[in-house]
Amino acid sequence: MIDIIALRRDLHQHPELGFTEFRTATKVVQMLSEMGYQVMYGRDAIDEDSRRGLPKLEVLEDAYQRALREGADPDIVQQMRGGFTAVVAELQGDQEGPTTAFRFDMDALPIRESELDRHLPQQGQFRSAHEGIMHACAHDGHTSIGLALAERLSDRKFAGKVRLLFQPAEEGVRGAHAMVKKGMLEGVDRLFCMHLGTDVPSGHIKGSSAGFLATTKLEARFTGVSSHAGASPEEGRNALLGASTALLNIHALPRFSSADTRVNVGILEGGTGANIIAEQARMVIETRSTSEETNLELERRVRQIIEHSAAMHELSASVETIGGAIPIRCDLELAELAVREAKDIPGFTNAETVANGSALGSEDASYMIRRVQEQGGKATYMIVGSDLPASHHHPEFDIDEAVLSPAVTLLERLARTR
Repeated sequence: MIDIIALRRDLHQHPELGFTEFRTATKVVQMLSEMGYQVMYGRDAIDEDSRRGLPKLEVLEDAYQRALREGADPDIVQQMRGGFTAVVAELQGDQEGPTTAFRFDMDALPIRESELDRHLPQQGQFRSAHEGIMHACAHDGHTSIGLALAERLSDRKFAGKVRLLFQPAEEGVRGAHAMVKKGMLEGVDRLFCMHLGTDVPSGHIKGSSAGFLATTKLEARFTGVSSHAGASPEEGRNALLGASTALLNIHALPRFSSADTRVNVGILEGGTGANIIAEQARMVIETRSTSEETNLELERRVRQIIEHSAAMHELSASVETIGGAIPIRCDLELAELAVREAKDIPGFTNAETVANGSALGSEDASYMIRRVQEQGGKATYMIVGSDLPASHHHPEFDIDEAVLSPAVTLLERLARTR
């Protein structure tokens, strides 16, 4: 029987960034296969051309080699080489019935984990072994819950099929879209997605969530002409100047009457020296809105600003979509089902159908949810509460491990309910 806390701590100690979850995904494949699941992974589980924000080849290869050093099965991980780290598993129950899917994200964040004595992973000696990478958003807990759920359902005492979706690259909203494009949500009647924490205390469960924003993540590259800044400045075409022009005008975009909007330039970099006209510049931008349509218009304007800013300074520019998500609309029927089941589970003291307030973040499970609903199925995004010593994406982030087992029981009951 899986020791879910030990499993979570192992995953916490070996965090991996999006599309480099080689050790994690290999462990998932091994465990699911041993339980009797039909397992798809590598190119069978994710569309190669639809992946967004893929790391550079050298980053992927370094992570691949590290996974091998840390014990990843060579035959399995070879199929994931190059960033194909999605895993999908399916099991047929002992009766006919619906196809019920559960989604679990696996990736970590580029954050250096705290070494303070009060930080439980430091105390328990399961702090990240990969400096500068940390599970600071509970995905280690999510993956552990998914594997423990798989073990409980391996008795096949449920109606229909269970499909377990272990997703790479949720951070930056990059991985789900490519799994949808590969067809991993086809035929799903019910989809349950969940997240631990998010300002909901331990013992509380929210059957659905609201407030997730549509978003587009863009990477723009400006290319100019290098020259000596003192001897021949007129011969240069300054890529940083063009990028800076774009930055100021992107942040000058107006508010919209149609919906709330956000825009941010998070990265601006380029150039090689004070006396050199910058030939290259790189910018990373995000747009967000409560409306998918308004976000698309905001994105169009951002792209137009980049194009025209480059033209002003006689530069060339390219823009790549490196992430994205859409708003989430949960189905009340599944939210109510989750609340009913949670009320009978020890460890849950409060259950509400809808989370109060607004998330104001984004979640690429939104693409999975929409695809299920487009086929006539139903879906929801649940919050399982966890007391947190620090906020998500913080160096001292950690979860209340006592919530893991009740979360597994909740998902198990949902899977066994017609």
